[in-house]
Amino acid sequence: MNIIDAIKKRASTRAFLDKPVSRETVTHILDAARWAASGANIQPWKVAVVAEKTKQAITRAILEARAQGVPQNPDYAYYPLQWVEPYKSRRKDCGYALYHSLEIEKEDTVRREEAWNRNYSFFGAPIGLLFFVDTVMEKGAWIDMGMFIQNIMLGALNFGLATCPQASMAEYPDIVRKCLNLSKECLLLCGVSMGYPDLREPINQYRTERVSVEGFTTWYE
Repeated sequence: MNIIDAIKKRASTRAFLDKPVSRETVTHILDAARWAASGANIQPWKVAVVAEKTKQAITRAILEARAQGVPQNPDYAYYPLQWVEPYKSRRKDCGYALYHSLEIEKEDTVRREEAWNRNYSFFGAPIGLLFFVDTVMEKGAWIDMGMFIQNIMLGALNFGLATCPQASMAEYPDIVRKCLNLSKECLLLCGVSMGYPDLREPINQYRTERVSVEGFTTWYE
């Protein structure tokens, strides 16, 4: 698979096979991803790879907090407080396509909640990755983190693996930090689910649209 094909093939996967991913494979992917560009070569990335008992502990703690009505307390705001076009429509279309693939109606709040809660179990993937950056860093380091995380998702394809980047895993950073015994100096950016995709599941069949090059590019000559 060439690089262009890999970029186009990458998609958020939300159902995985019950098949383990070896530590060696994850290490290979991270070893390649670490060559991502970063300003002044600061390499701000910190990664927690969670599996088995630790992954289950995080899932259990977050779901218990949600059941008790504990409010989210993310370290930063991922989405805008006020949605405007064209982002509002894109978000709506994405949500519709996702729940339509699951055959969940808008009014079925119970099934929607159940589907959403699968975020916190990394969608059943055997591997979860959690990404942290030191609180002393500024927004430039976040750009570096994005390039690093993209490298991981593309590198996973080389081993037949699929991924799903998840802002949802950063909704309860204090819970995650407690489970991992990390200090508040580690700001939680997001998570990524990783495993072998279950291609039989309808949720892995839907795809979101992308704006054409002409729709986001202005040439100055």
